[in-house]
Amino acid sequence: MKILSPRVLRALERFNAAYPWDHNAHYHRWILRQLPRRFECALDVGSGSGDLARLLAGRADAVKAVDSDPTITALAQRLTPAALPVTFSVADAAAEFPAGSYDVITCVAAIHHMPFAEALTRFRRHVAPGGTLVIVGLSRAQTPVDHLLGIVSVPANAAMGWLKNKGRPSPRPASMTAPTRSASMTFDDIAREAKGILPGVRLRRRLFWRYTLVWNRS
Repeated sequence: MKILSPRVLRALERFNAAYPWDHNAHYHRWILRQLPRRFECALDVGSGSGDLARLLAGRADAVKAVDSDPTITALAQRLTPAALPVTFSVADAAAEFPAGSYDVITCVAAIHHMPFAEALTRFRRHVAPGGTLVIVGLSRAQTPVDHLLGIVSVPANAAMGWLKNKGRPSPRPASMTAPTRSASMTFDDIAREAKGILPGVRLRRRLFWRYTLVWNRS
């Protein structure tokens, strides 16, 4: 982003504000491809407006969804049909992790709000044997690869916003009203800590300022 002039940056900010789209929801279908067709129970940590929890409910017998923000959790509850097997609750997963074991644990754009190593350790403890942990996270750019992906993401982000909004200025999706925070850890730091806690974990840098983490418990 530093290679762009302030004028260009301001123009991009205005364009992106007019054509917003949810970078996290962009990865929801990818998350589903990492999971079994059916499973008993799932936990979505940092569930926001509940979009992913509702998708998980299409495959799970029961889904627990937790978020620390009561406003976005109330919105998620209102957006969710009563027939879906999803339970929303307000909780700080770093301090009040839901009891039990889960076939699937997901965490999208939320783990950087928690102590990273402690959160991964909790996730590992609560993933059932044979279960899957999937994280989509944010990292702080540091390496040339990070910066290159960031540069590529700038025009791709604008193009996606235009396409997803069908060329019409639109309000922000409900999912984008949750509180946000910048990431402090680099991808290399994340990978090093994750590999020490989750043997066999798979991590990958992604477009749109995200990374993915997948771990299958044996």
